[in-house]
Formats: sequence, C-alpha cells, structure tokens
Amino acid sequence: MFIRTTILPGVAASAFAVALTTAFVPSAAAQARAGLPDFTDLYEKNGPAVVSIDVTQKARRTRGMPELSEDDPFYEFFRRFGVPGQTPRRGSEREPEPQAVGSGFIIGSDGQIITNAHVVDGADEVTVRLSDKREFKAKVLGTDKRTDVALLKIEARDLPRVTIGDPEKVRVGEWVVAIGKPFGLENTMTAGIVSAKGRDLPQENLVPFIQTDVAINPGNSGGPLFNLRGEVIGINSLIYSRTGGYMGLAFAIPIDVAMNTVAQLKEKGRVTRGRIGVQIQTVSREEAEAFGLGTPRGALVNGIEKDGPAAKAGVEVGDIILKVDGREVRSSNELPRIITVIRPGTKINLTVWRKGAQKDLTVAVAEIKEDTGAPVRRGAPVPKEKAKPNRMGLVLSDLTDEQKKEAEVKSGVIVEDVAPTVRGNVQPGDIIIAVVRGGVTTEAKSSAQVNDALAKMEKGASVTLHMKRGEQQFFSTLKAVNGE
Repeated sequence: MFIRTTILPGVAASAFAVALTTAFVPSAAAQARAGLPDFTDLYEKNGPAVVSIDVTQKARRTRGMPELSEDDPFYEFFRRFGVPGQTPRRGSEREPEPQAVGSGFIIGSDGQIITNAHVVDGADEVTVRLSDKREFKAKVLGTDKRTDVALLKIEARDLPRVTIGDPEKVRVGEWVVAIGKPFGLENTMTAGIVSAKGRDLPQENLVPFIQTDVAINPGNSGGPLFNLRGEVIGINSLIYSRTGGYMGLAFAIPIDVAMNTVAQLKEKGRVTRGRIGVQIQTVSREEAEAFGLGTPRGALVNGIEKDGPAAKAGVEVGDIILKVDGREVRSSNELPRIITVIRPGTKINLTVWRKGAQKDLTVAVAEIKEDTGAPVRRGAPVPKEKAKPNRMGLVLSDLTDEQKKEAEVKSGVIVEDVAPTVRGNVQPGDIIIAVVRGGVTTEAKSSAQVNDALAKMEKGASVTLHMKRGEQQFFSTLKAVNGE
C-alpha cells in the first residue's frame, strides 16, 4: 500500500531501539577512484536549507463539551460545570494534543517554505525548526491536496535556500539524495538512484511521480530530493510499504509540478486547473491499428461534454489527441497533466488524428470545478427477447426509442449477453455506438447490420467497438471467437 511519510512523535523514540552497526566508510578519494559519488559537499551546502516541521492541533474538549467559541457567553459555564446530567470525568479537561512531524525546505530567503499538504492538513499550529536550532511559528499561505503541496511562511530574513532543478532532465539510473527528518531524526541524508519517471499511482493522476530507491521513512514527507548538482528535483511524498517502513519504493513529486502550484498559491491563494471537457482512454496497439494510426500514442476521445470547450471546438468522439500546442501527447495519462496546468481562458491548439489524417483545432480552456460531477444514470434496460450470439460471441438487440432516449444516444445496439470465450472490456447492458475497423468508423444502426459486419471478419481478427456504459463512453477491442 502507499503511505504518506508523516510521523507521529512517539515513533521517534522507537527508532533508537534498532541496533546500530558500524560500517567501513572509504575516504572521498577512495570513492572517487571507485567511481562512487561523494555527497559531503552537497550536504554541507544544502543541509541548512532543509527544515523540520512539527504540527499541533488544538486539544480536544472533554467528551460532551459543546463546540463553542471561547468568546461565547456559555463557554465558561460548560467548561466549569460540564453538561447537565453528565457525570464529570476525572483528570485533565483536555485530551493530549495530536501532533505530527514532517520535513520541508526553504525556497525564499525571506522565509518561504515548501512541504507536503498532508503534513499540515488540519494543523492549528505549525512550528518550523532550522538546522541552527532556531524555531519559528509558520503561517500556512496555501495548500493544494491534488498535488500534495503546501506553502508556508516564517518571519525570518537572509535564510539559506535551495536551488530549483529541472525534472525533465532527470535520467533513470542517476544518483539522488534526500534530506529530511525520518523517525524524528533531523537533517538525515539518504542516497539512492532514480528507479523510474512518470509513475502513475492510484488517485494521483495529476502527478507524474519520480520513483527512487532512496530510503524514505515516516517524517521524510515534504523534504527535498536532490540531484548530484545540489538542485531540488522533487518533494518526497509517498512510499510503498507493507510494514509502514521503507521497502525500496519511494515516490517524489516533480519540483516543476510543485512550483506551478506554489506560483498560483502566491498569486491568488488557490490553484485553478484547466479542462477541455473530454473523456479519454489509452490507445492500445489494436485500437491504433483500427483507427489507422500505426503506433499506439496519444489519447483516444471516448466521450465529450455537451457544450463543453472541446465540443465547441469541433472535437469528435473517436479523435485521437496527438499534440497540445505542439507538445507530444505520448499516452492518455499525459493529457490531463498538460491541460490542467494551462490557465483557464487560454486558447490552445489540439492536433488530432481523424479518419487517417491529422487535423488542428483551437480550443478555449475552461476551469475545473472541484468536487463536481454528473449524476450517474443506470444503463439502458435489457430487452426481453434475446437474439443468437454473433461471430464475436455477443448477443445483440436493437434499442427501442425509449431506450435511446434513456441512454441519450441517436442510434446503437445493446449487448444482452456475452459468451465466456469473449476477451475484451464488454458486458451485458453496454451499448455499441459504432464499429471501427481499418481506420473506418461505421455507426451502429441495427443489430442485424453489426452482426453482418462482424460475420465477414476472418478468424482471429479483431474489431474495435465504440461503446457506452452508463454515463461513460469508451473503446474496446475484441477478437473473433475461434471456430465461429
């Protein structure tokens, strides 16, 4: 499972229970001869710009204490006498203050600091401790949970700060180091290599994580990931672990993603994200062949928001978005990351693949409205009378006018049943809107028409179907059932 690397302070003490062994450490000259990196200068230069962050929430009231402001005239009454009819509790009035520990780094000599949003989430008080042991109360200028970035400010001047690097230039296999506060141990440095770039993690589709094997543990959250030039290329945020500790899989937010978030938090205190109003899916090798594209690339449009930016620009279902303002869209995962960082209101050029040729369209980017979504509608009802399975092992039936209205489609056929031999993303209740083969898209007007088209396919051949399931549209590639 993926774990945020914030630590509760009680864990720090347990870290010292681990037996320590003394290892032979070669001199810097010996390391150079062996081709090993020397991190000493990097640590001495950048260590002072890394900070420790302690987060405290206000103590919770005793059980039964109403949620009142301390300025409320009844506050003192309930504090002293409790709730009528309730047995008073012995001991202190307040429960222990919940705390958390994380890391951060200074990006401005005037006291601007970056950390993870989850480190300061729900904080009532944030304390920043510098490497010279000075402590400051920090103000949270803004947070963004989608990228897990927070911007803090302390009242201090002439502070050491980090240098920001370029994650695009990072190469898999190069050495990187982290400095942070794992298990409460301040200014701890760990080293490793970049294991992968552009990692997609569950529920984190806007961040192309940098994967490393740097030892990251609870308390490292929000700390910097440096390259050997001493430049910050990421923010350590997550680990994959079955035990809660380091297991060789650590993930950092690329610093360019973080700095884009920081720039918006500085400017307006919140983050806006662009959208163009399309639903997309990955282009498989079979689908690339079906659309006549050749190599799998881009983002396949399987649905378009009604009256949205893409619809107004003329984007169609079945288009494959290849470029945004000349920037290659290598996979469907890249498109949201490219679009969301574009300022709403900006006009962009989309290069799409349509009917065997490229086409350029101009789209005005709109703003994502957070925490909104279309209501989920049930799938079209299944007709009572079933037809025979077709060449693909699908039982199809025509849609009635009422079903078309319910599903919000002009034409299509409904899948009543699916044979066990069928391989592909299709299930009863799906509506086939069109059949795509050899770069040609044919609208599905009747079950007889679709069955006839599929019957002409050779054994082992594949076909791409444009389908609708509830509110979602998608493309799925199926292979002809052997022996049919």
